[in-house]
Amino acid sequence: MFISNKESLYLHFQQVFNSNENIPLMAEVIKMPRMSDTMTEGVIVSWLKKEGDAVKSGDVLAEVETDKATMELESYTDGVLLHIGVSAGSSVSVDGVIAVIGKAGEDWNAALAASNTAAPKAASAAPGTASPTAQTTVPQPSAYTEASDSHIKASPLAKKIAADKGLDINTITGSGDQGRIVKRDIESYVPAKNTIAVPASIPGTYEDVPVNQMRKTIARRLAESKFSAPHFYLTISVNMDTCIASRKKIIEFSGEKVSYNDIIIKAAAEALKRHPKVNASWLGDKIRYYNYVNIGVAIAVEDGLVVPVIRNADQKRISNISAEVKQSAEKAKTKKLQAQDFEGNTFTISNLGMFGIDEFTAIINPPDACILAVGKISETAVVENGQIKISNIMKMTLSCDHRVVDGAMGAQFLQTLKQFLEDPIIILA
Repeated sequence: MFISNKESLYLHFQQVFNSNENIPLMAEVIKMPRMSDTMTEGVIVSWLKKEGDAVKSGDVLAEVETDKATMELESYTDGVLLHIGVSAGSSVSVDGVIAVIGKAGEDWNAALAASNTAAPKAASAAPGTASPTAQTTVPQPSAYTEASDSHIKASPLAKKIAADKGLDINTITGSGDQGRIVKRDIESYVPAKNTIAVPASIPGTYEDVPVNQMRKTIARRLAESKFSAPHFYLTISVNMDTCIASRKKIIEFSGEKVSYNDIIIKAAAEALKRHPKVNASWLGDKIRYYNYVNIGVAIAVEDGLVVPVIRNADQKRISNISAEVKQSAEKAKTKKLQAQDFEGNTFTISNLGMFGIDEFTAIINPPDACILAVGKISETAVVENGQIKISNIMKMTLSCDHRVVDGAMGAQFLQTLKQFLEDPIIILA
């Protein structure tokens, strides 16, 4: 999946100039830009232009998979695509050479030499295709990646979506250049009636799927967090009876369908203002305490997990928080979130209650000192004033970095959060 609307990231590539003022401007070397704060490399999913094609400013050159999303790589200049330095399916380090754009007939080898930057070695070059070397003898791959049949042209993304849906790509008509099958063709395809698509799988076989950039980043960051930050966990039960009634009134009053998670975000933000030492980060030789509250909200997507940030959540009404969360969730599903949407969190909430999970523990999301794991609301028999009654109980578990937050400090925060959720009028006042 990739961004294909006006909000697509307009990338600013580095321009390579000859330092001698008496020598005319050479062709421009296009390098892999850093598209997010955690990005170290990107994968060229497919090339949408081929060598020799005329390119205008704003034209999409290729689809690039980062650790956060798959984005369109746009040209910022007019010219001719003289050279493609990396084949589709290969990874490129940030600042690695991708391509060269210039005037027809220009010497792209000279531009590469002048850039003083060696073309990166592809981490996963396509079978039968040599990886680009550190010299200027870089292979010239085709602009298109062929499907299994030689007469079928389809992007890797289209093939993946078709495979996930169990569709036979040979039965789909492409609407791209030269009949190329693209994402929109797969998504709009309707199988003929009485036709059942059967995935090609054989019992006893298996499939190795390369790890995408998002999953690599999740693995690296959470492994670093788990094995560098000493975690401990605190669990508390919350009676949600009053919160359930309050939510109904909020919906009636505001006209917005706010969720329990929206209320939890607001309550957590208010609790963090009461307990600022939980709203913190470990920075090695110092602890940073934030004077603002930015709540990261974990959202599950097809390829993994993203955590867009609700900024200054303590200063916003629940209805405003609800609107932002809905917008972030929609952007996450369509991979329209930008790098700035993920940055600046001071505390994170992960809610799996909608999946029927009673309770769980979460790994701290750096640089936060804590993360709150929220389970489902369950009807439970409780004892109140010596009488057994049925109440709606929700369990929450706070994962804490013991370098920053001690047990008593975390417990006091949870007690305040419990108080706010059991009587939401406090945070609404």
